[in-house]
Amino acid sequence: MLEELKRRVCELNKVLPAEGLVTSTSGNVSGRTPETPQYVVIKPSGLSFDQMTPDAMVVTDLEGKVVEGKLNPSVDLPNHLYLYNHRPELMGVVHTHSAHATAFAVLGLAIPCCMTGMADEFGGEIPCAPYASNEAENIGASILKAMTRAPAVICGSHGVFTFAASPEKAVKAAIMCEDAARTMYYALTMRAALDLPMPKPLPPEEIAKWWGRYHSWYGQPGK
Repeated sequence: MLEELKRRVCELNKVLPAEGLVTSTSGNVSGRTPETPQYVVIKPSGLSFDQMTPDAMVVTDLEGKVVEGKLNPSVDLPNHLYLYNHRPELMGVVHTHSAHATAFAVLGLAIPCCMTGMADEFGGEIPCAPYASNEAENIGASILKAMTRAPAVICGSHGVFTFAASPEKAVKAAIMCEDAARTMYYALTMRAALDLPMPKPLPPEEIAKWWGRYHSWYGQPGK
């Protein structure tokens, strides 16, 4: 079942190390489809990315019961399921420990929206949720509470979760989140070295204009 979705999720998981968003076996991508929203496909726990095949992906229901697959699902499955169960429009969730974004997580800091590229993709700052323990639904609930219109939340002392209307868009958000964090890291480092004022976020009206343009006619129809 869900052979095409397993193929997509497998390929998207392999994007994470290719983009430098994970190390070793950490991080995960999950996805579902509007046609079968009751099923989630996710990466297996602890399997190296170069060993992944579509057949290795795990299919679960929204309660976490494995309905197809021989391997254990990712340990982050409960967090993915919490978001799917509380935000039914979501079709993709990604978790990474990408270095620059996780540096903001260690400091408990949101990434301020100081550049137009962030305004385009995130529509404002990328929020940072307080630290949550990995018991029960704590992390999922913390993410949900911190959510804005941005398709990403930084989890204090943990890492990044992104989410979108497809697993492909959620992976893109993870890539863009790390890019924004890296740029802000460089800007803050240069600011300190040159003894310059702190960078200022874009005014809300400017963020709204960039967000509106990007989400109304950027790209190609149907893409």
